[in-house]
Amino acid sequence: MVVRESVLPMYKDYFGLREEPFSIAPDPQFLYMSERHREALGHLIYGMKTNGGFVLLTGEVGTGKTTVCRCLLEQIPEESEIAYVVNPKLTVIELLETLCDELRIAYPAGNISNKLFIDAVNNFLLNAHSRGKKTVLIIDEAQNLSSDVLEQIRLLTNLETNKQKLLQVIMLGQPELKQMLELPELRQLSQRITARYHLEPLAQNEVESYVEHRLAVAGVERCLFPPATIHKLYQLSGGIPRLINLLCDRALLGAYVREKQEVNPNLLAEAAQEVYGKKVQRKNPGHLAWRFILPGLVCSVFLLLAINNWWMPQSIATPPVAAPPDEVKLERLEWNEQLPVTQSAALAYQALFELWSASYQPDQGRVFEQASRQGLSLRNKLGSLGLLRQLNRPAVLKLKSLEGVLFYATLTSLSDKTARLTVGKQQKTIPISALSAQWLGEFTLLWQAPPDYSRSLKPGDRGKLVHWLDQQMATLNGRSLNLAENFTYRGQLLEEVKQFQRQEGLEADGVVGTYTLIHLNSKISDQQPSLSDRNKG
Repeated sequence: MVVRESVLPMYKDYFGLREEPFSIAPDPQFLYMSERHREALGHLIYGMKTNGGFVLLTGEVGTGKTTVCRCLLEQIPEESEIAYVVNPKLTVIELLETLCDELRIAYPAGNISNKLFIDAVNNFLLNAHSRGKKTVLIIDEAQNLSSDVLEQIRLLTNLETNKQKLLQVIMLGQPELKQMLELPELRQLSQRITARYHLEPLAQNEVESYVEHRLAVAGVERCLFPPATIHKLYQLSGGIPRLINLLCDRALLGAYVREKQEVNPNLLAEAAQEVYGKKVQRKNPGHLAWRFILPGLVCSVFLLLAINNWWMPQSIATPPVAAPPDEVKLERLEWNEQLPVTQSAALAYQALFELWSASYQPDQGRVFEQASRQGLSLRNKLGSLGLLRQLNRPAVLKLKSLEGVLFYATLTSLSDKTARLTVGKQQKTIPISALSAQWLGEFTLLWQAPPDYSRSLKPGDRGKLVHWLDQQMATLNGRSLNLAENFTYRGQLLEEVKQFQRQEGLEADGVVGTYTLIHLNSKISDQQPSLSDRNKG
């Protein structure tokens, strides 16, 4: 069997690619904003700004719903509280328990009372609102929700002020979700949807632009897929981005092993036979034969690797080359410990705390409480690898193995091509592409908040935190302190903060929240753990 990780770097070098252009991982930097995607994102943004209860995004499998949602998350204020439900096949009790876990809401162990959960959530929402925080619940694959659970979610949105709902719900789902919401028993929920959009597949002209866009982001702007191949690609994929990615990735690998400089229609057709597991002719691009694709999608990827043994011409097949002594051995990202996978979260947090010279014990209270007792703050967020690079802090990641097992691991290092993680009690180095494919986008990191920090500092504020901020800016800019006892955050200090935010690639709005403070910590001190090699001995 040919190992994919050993082939892909040569495939990248052969075409001059900086990274994998057709990964099926929902990476926002590769998002091609077709007219449909722009409309979808616009609807979601509108729904978020209306302060209504529900925002709905539907579409066929692989059209880009999750990626659009992640782009939306990048625009939500950083101080928002976000709960992300990826497995909605839950009972009402399980949903409420999951919501409390995601928002770090305390509840008695073994509780089975709806009322206790709901009261705890309502108290949390009121408290978050009083601190100026927005609370968002995101539900992926929402077509799997039962009517009872959907009704409970609607009831959770009943809590509101005179101007807005205190819980914003974003539901992502397949087309059958729209049909569910037309049921009479769900009409009250349907009436609360303030923005809805159905994401259609790409048109043929958009397929060409999509392919060119992803290649350009990966570092290649020459034509690798001529017009005749694009036409064939549209027929074979039906305009579904995920299928386009699978076909293009396999076709580029085929072009590489055959020493071709571009993908012709016949090569693409051969790639399609291997991806779909049978000979496919798609006369109607709008009809998606998913019943032949989904059941063995993951297994087919491995099958393709075996097929490559006989598909590669003998004239260019080469024997394995021993890795240079200094080359990093790449490993699979999976949970293969003797320990139960249920311990993965505790082990991941222990590894994260150790990087900060702190300790975490599962029986000593909730994670954020233990962090607080040791002078640290905890931050849960959904985002991209780009955001993790920018924050440059080790983080606990929620991952999914190729077998569908959910587990946690600690990301300790991140380079251009590889990531290093602590998985259980093992250290693993894996390709970035493997991490992107298995990471669910959820991460938790530790950071050091300044004294008396409870909310974002905004222009016009006064108090001890303003003095602290002035001290940091004075250190960075080599100026004297402002000695006024109760001066306002404005003027020179505000401009210095905005300039700092611009330099760090942040939104230059002068609001000093978690991200700005993390960047400030990095500038002031080089003793904090980081993902890059900057602080590693």
